[in-house]
Amino acid sequence: MSREPEIITFGCRLNTFESEVLRRLTRESGARDLVVVNTCAVTAEAERQARKAIRRVRRQQPDARIVVTGCAAQIHSERFASMPEVDRVVGNAEKLKDSTWSKENKHRVEVGDIMTVRETAGHLLGAFEERTRAFLQVQNGCDHRCTFCIIPFGRGPSRSVPREQVIEQVQSLVADGVREVVFSGVDLTAYGQELEPLLNLGQLVGDVLDAVPELPRLRLSSLDPVEIDEALWDRIGRDPRLMPHLHLSVQAGDDTILRRMKRRHSRADVVRVVDRARELRPDIAIGADLIAGFPTETEAMFERTLALIEDCGIVYTHVFPYSERPGTPAARMPGVPLSERRERARRLREASEASHRRFLEAKIGNIEDVLLESSSIGRTRDFASVKLTRPAKPGSIVRSKIRSVSEDQLIA
Repeated sequence: MSREPEIITFGCRLNTFESEVLRRLTRESGARDLVVVNTCAVTAEAERQARKAIRRVRRQQPDARIVVTGCAAQIHSERFASMPEVDRVVGNAEKLKDSTWSKENKHRVEVGDIMTVRETAGHLLGAFEERTRAFLQVQNGCDHRCTFCIIPFGRGPSRSVPREQVIEQVQSLVADGVREVVFSGVDLTAYGQELEPLLNLGQLVGDVLDAVPELPRLRLSSLDPVEIDEALWDRIGRDPRLMPHLHLSVQAGDDTILRRMKRRHSRADVVRVVDRARELRPDIAIGADLIAGFPTETEAMFERTLALIEDCGIVYTHVFPYSERPGTPAARMPGVPLSERRERARRLREASEASHRRFLEAKIGNIEDVLLESSSIGRTRDFASVKLTRPAKPGSIVRSKIRSVSEDQLIA
């Protein structure tokens, strides 16, 4: 018996959004026995996991047609095309086109020059399957060149979805039952800088909240600390429907390492941003991306990154041991031994877990608004995971009293 298309997703929230688009496009094409692997290139481990998944799919579904796409496929198309398990390789721009998935399309490798792409098409979604939260791509690509990062070569230049299309998509998602929309992008705070007229992320956030008053929750994915515009600060301070949760692309807490990464902020900048956020929203939760063992990082430099978790009260982290990406400037710098990178990443995660635990325990006895993603699992406004002892309707926002903490989850 033939199966409906299956989408396997690796990587970021943007890939999660695009996988939902792929799910719709492949179903509408009438494809059967199709498995699409939407890859990530942020680390060598992410690519290894994708190749492992491809081989597993072939063993388990010998008759399936396997198509590989995403950032790793965009950057290393020949590497995936050489795998005997792979039937097609599709680029990041091509994967979101109807014509790519038509039965008449026989191209085995369809990967264009991502650096020439200048538009980000808005793809309407009815709703994310079995979800009350939806990621919405409003920006793609990146014009910065951090020394460790290969993603611009997988995503292309920065480009934004026009404001009117974003508003229409949010209205459509809300009409289909979505209660929380998460704006996502590769460099989200670069939103609107190439549009006519010029826009910024804060203006988009304000316009969406004003135009769609029935949207209960709007959340933002990762932000560049020094690119948060004044209009966004204004909305953070005064609009309760913008969730009290900032995830910052920090990467390191030592100024020398930040300069060698070619980041645009200092350690002091991060502290100032967090302090300002807490002045405006005392209940705000802070998250951060952190890299352990960047080339030339000494123990003292690492300790400054480790201390940033405590100094800024960071309660959510994405921690990565540094991974060489061939072709990037950092890959030519004197490296830190892999064992040391992994040990430093472990210490960062350990500190983050302790901070997160304190954050959760401080909520015991509180009344929290919980958006249910299933009958018993949901999220607070500041993104803490909650398990209810009494089931309720998925998609509802229920006021719940926090009773205890179990591992990394609140019990209410």
